[in-house]
Amino acid sequence: MKLLAFDTSTELISLAVTRLVDGVPHVWLHTGAGGAQASSALIPAIETLMAEAGLRFEELDAIAFGRGPGSFTGLRTACAVAQGLGFGAGVPLLPVDTLLAVAEEARAQQAPQQQSLRLLALLDARMGELYAAPYAYVAGNWQQQADFSLLKPEQLMLEDAQALAGNVFAEYGERLSLPPELPCWQALPTAAAMLRLAPSLLAAGNAVAAADALPRYIRDKVAQTTQERAAAKAVR
Repeated sequence: MKLLAFDTSTELISLAVTRLVDGVPHVWLHTGAGGAQASSALIPAIETLMAEAGLRFEELDAIAFGRGPGSFTGLRTACAVAQGLGFGAGVPLLPVDTLLAVAEEARAQQAPQQQSLRLLALLDARMGELYAAPYAYVAGNWQQQADFSLLKPEQLMLEDAQALAGNVFAEYGERLSLPPELPCWQALPTAAAMLRLAPSLLAAGNAVAAADALPRYIRDKVAQTTQERAAAKAVR
């Protein structure tokens, strides 16, 4: 398949393009600074990577993007760019949950040979909170075990997770109260992970028309008051 994938839900931009070269799948990757720079840097980076891969947008089978949860600005940027490219090229879009991409990136980097894995994916939600979702990897496919949660580090329930994965460990440290024997794998929602997830997600009918692509927000509130920021600092 010819696929483009990108994620701007964190402080990094992650891009990937794949197509066959002489009958062999080849992947082009790019990682750059995101955050406030994502809105201006994403489209030029996509154009450069597509040119390196020798692909036109209308040749793509689908465009995958990280729909959330994550940075509000990053999610809006990814969705808007995906919609624009999808409308312009007449290509379907594949919204990918960022926590699923975290789980897949961690599995590929830390446990590529395991046939089964119970993993709790975590992303920093800022404001002293984190996003969490439990996944099980069974027979080559991921199954989400419960809905997304937005919670304080102290509220995290490990359930029967064999490992944790995400970007919360340095930020929240002891507030997570993790047993020392539990593996904690640093992982972000990469575009490369999204490419690996794409075939099964497309086969499951998760592609949508550009007009139907939306970010996935878990939190309604996007900023803290001065008092809330002071209280958050006091517990660190």
